[in-house]
Amino acid sequence: MDINCDLGESFGNWKLGADAALLPLITTASLACGFHAGDPVTIKRSVDNAVRNGVAVGSHPGLPDLLGFGRREMNISTEDMHAYVVYQSGALEAFLRPFGQRLNHVKPHGALYPMLNRRDDLAAATLDAMFEVMEEPVLYWPAGSEDRALVRLARERSVRVVREFYPESTYGPEGETVVERERKHVTPETAETALRRFLASGTVETAAGGTIELAAESVCVHGDGPEAAGIVKRVTEVLSELGSPPERATT
Repeated sequence: MDINCDLGESFGNWKLGADAALLPLITTASLACGFHAGDPVTIKRSVDNAVRNGVAVGSHPGLPDLLGFGRREMNISTEDMHAYVVYQSGALEAFLRPFGQRLNHVKPHGALYPMLNRRDDLAAATLDAMFEVMEEPVLYWPAGSEDRALVRLARERSVRVVREFYPESTYGPEGETVVERERKHVTPETAETALRRFLASGTVETAAGGTIELAAESVCVHGDGPEAAGIVKRVTEVLSELGSPPERATT
């Protein structure tokens, strides 16, 4: 299993996340690119630290909503969507090139999740942008979205989709992850219980108390969670205990 985190979400003097503690523990990072978080210096430092730790880097483009951290939906056009992904991912790739690295993947952020699940036009614009910034596009996306717009169109265009399981997130009745304005406090023990359940049975518990089946190749922990580092350490320990130490989903 791949372990990935959403990182690089500080902005100027405002610091968020335990990036320094997380990067030595994970295999893949999705870095903020300046719209919902991540100023140019933060992006540069995040890339430097990720490469130093052997972590593959993908872009985490969001809506132009610093105040709402990209978690508020906006009425945007397909031209907007395309330009947002190209602009943000292209900026990140520029920081990767001096290291001889390219973008590992694209993973849209926050409120783009429900928007791209619902709207075929925005999903198509996102994929068009991904083909412009990557020779072989790879999409990281929450598991449980297989029949929704972005994943469905990605598969039709032979774009590889790396499905993510979130041990510290809340799941809705149809397998959707709940977009939260503020991260709730989840302990490593709670996340471990969810992870072991998923690995043993391929199921997760929903907010309503039911269960649903999911399939995933990557475990994602949000880097802005209050116990993100502790959760990632526990995930690593569980995977190693089960004889499947963390490794990248892509090469």
